Amino acid sequence: MPNSLTVLSIGLVLAAYLVYSIYCHLTSPLKSIPGPWIARFTRVWYFMHVRSGQFHHKNIELHAKYGPIVRVAPNMYSISEPDKAVYGIGSKFAKSDWYEGWKHPSPDRWTLFPDRDMKRHAETRKRFQNLYSMSSLVSYETYVEECMDIFLKKMKSFSSSDKSVDMAHWFQCYAFDVMGDITYSERFGFLDNGEDVNGTLVALDNSMVYSTLVGIYAWAHPFLFAILEKLPGSGAAGRTFLMRFVQQKITERNHARTEVKKGEKQQTRGDDESAPQDFLDKLSDAHERDPQRVTPYHIFMMGLSNIVAGSDTTAVSLSSCLYNLVKHPSTLAKLRKEIKEHQLRRETPSECLTFKESQSMPYLLAVIKEALRLHPATGLPLWRVVPEGGAYIAGHQFPAGSVVGLNSWVAHYNPSVFGADVNVFRPERWLEVEKEKGEQYQKMEANYLPFGLGSRTCLGRHISTLEMCKLIPEFVHKFDFELDMMGDNWKTMNYWFVKPVGFQVWVKPKI
Repeated sequence: MPNSLTVLSIGLVLAAYLVYSIYCHLTSPLKSIPGPWIARFTRVWYFMHVRSGQFHHKNIELHAKYGPIVRVAPNMYSISEPDKAVYGIGSKFAKSDWYEGWKHPSPDRWTLFPDRDMKRHAETRKRFQNLYSMSSLVSYETYVEECMDIFLKKMKSFSSSDKSVDMAHWFQCYAFDVMGDITYSERFGFLDNGEDVNGTLVALDNSMVYSTLVGIYAWAHPFLFAILEKLPGSGAAGRTFLMRFVQQKITERNHARTEVKKGEKQQTRGDDESAPQDFLDKLSDAHERDPQRVTPYHIFMMGLSNIVAGSDTTAVSLSSCLYNLVKHPSTLAKLRKEIKEHQLRRETPSECLTFKESQSMPYLLAVIKEALRLHPATGLPLWRVVPEGGAYIAGHQFPAGSVVGLNSWVAHYNPSVFGADVNVFRPERWLEVEKEKGEQYQKMEANYLPFGLGSRTCLGRHISTLEMCKLIPEFVHKFDFELDMMGDNWKTMNYWFVKPVGFQVWVKPKI
């Protein structure tokens, strides 16, 4: 009898939900917006396609089939072009509850990326954006070169072996160690042996999967997190591990700074005034100058943000650059020619190119830009909530509370913007339009968003650019490459970051 009552209760709840969903759809002013039939009534369709890790491809297919706006779940609509009202500077469209999945459930724990409080986000970003500015890159170049040298030595050792290299993994090792050096004046040690130090990469991957999926049903996050953070290997446990790691580094640095002030310890590289300052010292100095403006939690939050977001974006982008260069030998030859010409004009051609020099290499910049267009690092819509008063978007009047979002993959594969050859890797498309700076240039720039757009653009985009502009010229100048054709070299999994899986490459000494 109790079992029958349970089944009956569940059946009644499901029936009530179905009736409610049908009622909401029939009375919605947006019921004419097309999309998969089941997506009108439940988020299950969207959840399953995100869970498959291939939603970036599905999202492009949906817009090719249905047009500029598509329903992917009840009250969730994907748009195909950036709208200034939604993403422009001063936009009143807050992030949706999907971002709750990226937060710690505790209300006093928040980070910059998922923060839905628009005022707090703007104030925090203003406080720390100078640490990520183009002018600050010079102070980080030494850290990048240190990791780059180790990376190239590892590639040299692989070039004399009979094994292909998982380049997606090694690019992440490089990017992770760079962020460790920039943030803490201490590499994590991924580049030493290519091993996952303390399970950090696994923890980060698990955390990404968890946050991506639980955000679709954000109401469940506090309950699931409380259970899963106790289970080894879960995404919630991975998040907890990373938080503890960052706090440990901050505690160690605070102790070291205290000892230096007491004269009980010699200065480290991070403390030496003649050496570049890392993030942690800059933040600690700011805290000492104004404890109210830069609090201990700000130091923790920014340190965690660097680790969580600082490696995957760069690793994915570097993988796309190398893959497309290897697949297009004529493009690789043009890039090598430009690199050689720049080196011949230098007084010390044996030294690596500086970041400043790389910015005067138009073909290098076009290669990077095109690689990030074809394969932007993030692959899900940037969900935003329509504010009070509603908004007119893509030919429809949206009531307040509606959720709309643009996926960078959809924007980057729009043939009306980038041409009929939108699927082709062709860096020249950027050089052609940059000469005139006309309407087509403006259109392409407006639809190019590998690091997001508007007031929520990725703070660390310049650091990622620094890492790519330093490594790519040295790597392609010193080595030859060949794809390992034993398997599919460009499978991807999309849990927010669209990461290549099994990107195996033969690295050979350049003749």
